[in-house]
Parts: sequence; C-alpha cells; structure tokens
Amino acid sequence: MIDVIVAGGGPTGLMLACELRLHGVRVVVLERDAEPTKVVRALGLHVRSIEVMAQRGLLERFLAHGRQFQVGGFFAGITKGWPDRLDTAHPYVLGIPQPVIDRLLAARATELGAEIRRGCELVGLSQDDDGVSVELADGTRLRSRHLVGCDGGRSTVRKLLGVGFPGEPSRVETLIGEMEVTAEPETVAAVVAEVRETHKRFGLVPFGEGVFRVVVPAEGVAQDRTLAPTLDEVRQRLRALAGTDFGVHSPRWLSRFGDATRQAERYRVGRVLLAGDAAHIHPPTGGQGLNLGIQDAFNLGWKLAAEVNGWAPEGLLDSYHTERHPVAADVLDNTRAQMQLMSTEPGPQAVRRLLSELMDFDEVNRYLIEKITAIAVRYDFGEGHQLLGRRLRDVELERGRLYALTHSGRGLLLDRTGRLSVAGWADRVDHVVDVSEELDVPAVLLRPDGHVAWAGADQEELAGALPRWFGAATG
Repeated sequence: MIDVIVAGGGPTGLMLACELRLHGVRVVVLERDAEPTKVVRALGLHVRSIEVMAQRGLLERFLAHGRQFQVGGFFAGITKGWPDRLDTAHPYVLGIPQPVIDRLLAARATELGAEIRRGCELVGLSQDDDGVSVELADGTRLRSRHLVGCDGGRSTVRKLLGVGFPGEPSRVETLIGEMEVTAEPETVAAVVAEVRETHKRFGLVPFGEGVFRVVVPAEGVAQDRTLAPTLDEVRQRLRALAGTDFGVHSPRWLSRFGDATRQAERYRVGRVLLAGDAAHIHPPTGGQGLNLGIQDAFNLGWKLAAEVNGWAPEGLLDSYHTERHPVAADVLDNTRAQMQLMSTEPGPQAVRRLLSELMDFDEVNRYLIEKITAIAVRYDFGEGHQLLGRRLRDVELERGRLYALTHSGRGLLLDRTGRLSVAGWADRVDHVVDVSEELDVPAVLLRPDGHVAWAGADQEELAGALPRWFGAATG
C-alpha cells in the first residue's frame, strides 16, 4: 500500500511530496498532464515562500534561476516602496516563472524518493477505515493510506468528495500570454503607461528578444474558460484599449483567467485532504496563489507524515484545516478588495486614491506588504508569548543561521540557556544550544514548519508543550 497519493503535480503537490519524503513517507504523485506545462501562471515567490525554501536548504537552487526585486505595486498595483526592516532575513520578491518552480520542486521530490507519474488522471475514489482506493482514467486502481487533492481549482478530488465550494463566479476576465511584439520597446512602454492610468489590469512586460507577457482585460466572461483565447481575440482587445495591437504575433502560449473567488468548506474528509487551488481560488492580484499553495503544503506535510508514522497527537491533522482555512479566507478577502480598487468606476477609483495616500504612512504600507508576503500569519495557539504561533525569521546565531538547522524537517528547540531538555522526544525534535542577539527570549520550540510552539525558560512548561505537537514521549 502507498502511504500517500498526491493528486496534482503543480507547486503545491510537489512541495507536499518533498515534505513527506523528508519523513520517510512513501509518496506517489499523479499528474494528469503528460508533459510539464509551458503556461506561466505565476511569476515568483513572496517572502514567506522564499523562507520556506531556505528552511529546507533549497533557496540557493531557486536564487540561481530567479531575480531579486524590492518593487512596490503588489497591493492593487499601488506603487509604494518597501518598508525598512521587515521581519525577515529575505526582504525581497524572487522573480522566477512557475514552470521553473515546478521543475526545481519535481527534481527535489525525485531526489528524495518520491514517485511522479505523468499522464495519470484520477477519475474515482472511495475510502474506508483503512485507506483510500483511487481509480485512474486508464482503469488502473491504486490503494493508499491517505490522499491529498492538489489538483487545482476544478479539483476532481474535491468534487468526488462532495465538499462545498462556496463563493462568487467570475465577473471579469483577463487574457494573458507570451508573444512577440514588433512595436519599438519605447513605444510599448509609453502606450502601456498611458493605458494603465485607468486600466490596471493591462500590461506588456518585456521578457527579452522581442517577447512580451501580454495582459489585457477581456470583453466579457467566456462560457468555456478552459478554451484558450485566440491571437485575434488578444489583438482585438489590445486595439480596443490601447488603439494598437503592438504588432503581436507568434504566441508561445495563450490563456485566460477570471476573478472567481471560492473556498472549500472543509480541507479534510476522513483520509482525504485538499490543498492549494483545490481548497481555494481567487484572482491573482498580489501574486499570492502559488505561494498560498506552497505554504499549505508546508503546514500539512509534517502533520500528515506524523499521522502515517504513528506519532501524531490527537487533533494534529485536523489543525491543518483550523490553521490554514482562516489564512486562505484572508487572502480571498484581500484579493476581493484589490479587484474593487482596480475597477475603472469612479467610486472604486476614489477609494484607490485615498488608500494610496494612506499607504504613505509606514504603518499602513508595512501592514499591507506583510499581509501580501504572508509573514504576518499567526496561528492561534492560545495565550502566551508574543512570538507564539508566528514563524520565526532566519535569525543569526553564533555558529550560523537558524534555517540551516531546519533542513531535515524536524522540530527544533533553540535553547540559549543550555539548561533545557527534549528527552523523550529526541527522535522528533533537535536540541540546539546557541545564542542569538536577535532573540529576547531564553528558548523557543519550533514546529517543523518554523512556527513557534512555545517560548520561555521553564522545563515543566516545555514538557507540557512538547506532547501537543510531537506526541507522546518515548524511551
């Protein structure tokens, strides 16, 4: 029997496979498409996802294929500078196309021993007390202890489970693609700047050698959004909004996206779970979608591994829904707000101007940047230290940096006192005695995802926190 089947080989599914393999869980990833997609639906990683890669020792691979930016405009395209001293050692956005992200994560998952099967479409599932049975389109049947649907906004897994997906359908649609442009770059830049004075969902971004990423509002919402737009459709919309089609030709790919906003009512039904776009969809404003999915996987992976390996305390796997559902709900709300602020109507434009003025205050700008980049996320662990429930940034220690100690995906007690102990949990939690001038607390207990599970100096309090996240003591 397979331990975990992951339906969907995008960033969420591949990140989850990496996390599970760190803990020896047998993973099979089922991807419907026979070949990796060339469609670039996302353009990079936000701060929290960059931290996730650093926590697992993957960041250097990603940095080698991306570019670091500190640019404004992530909240509804309102351009403001980055605040000083963000609570992170990685205060930048990493520009890197989604197909490259997919490729790097697939390579890492394979290195760790995950099995990725392409051209495998899940069409049926059933579950019982012992596991999940999966049927593929070619008639193959597989059996696993758990199944995770990471199969996108039209998730087959979610539909087969009968999980509700309430929200709003698309009201507007945007055409997107990569294509060559014959107009001079200076002309393109000037026209785009003029059009974007009113149409914030419009843009042509140069990729080099005459190739541009073209984004233009559609005339309406297509009845069948699975069908890619034609080049003529793109040309028509460019002429309608810009008075020119810039001589676009030779598209590498074309696609469309809407502003549908929905969230699964439940992220877990028995032995089946949902993550990424299968659990939530929203407009791409702020570039949060791919990042949200990667962070879902980072939260879920160690918990599901604990369940498979038999040491998960009661309620640990359910905490995936408890923690991640509110995070996604907040993203849905901020993307709804951003879409309103990008409207061409006078009312939303007036609110946009007002918010732009407010963002000149550092506190407002910082609040919105921390929201978009997900470094403000705090899980509700109850009363306690102000760090409780927050992820800890990559603080500098006397003998290196914190994240270098987290590559294995285990829990970590960072102990500045040298007087504490994780005896009974040493098979799941590393104990590191070191000093950091960036921490004003004697010791912190970190979960495998880097969130602070306990902070203090009392061994008895620590012994009470360890079972909550790492199960019963052994030995």
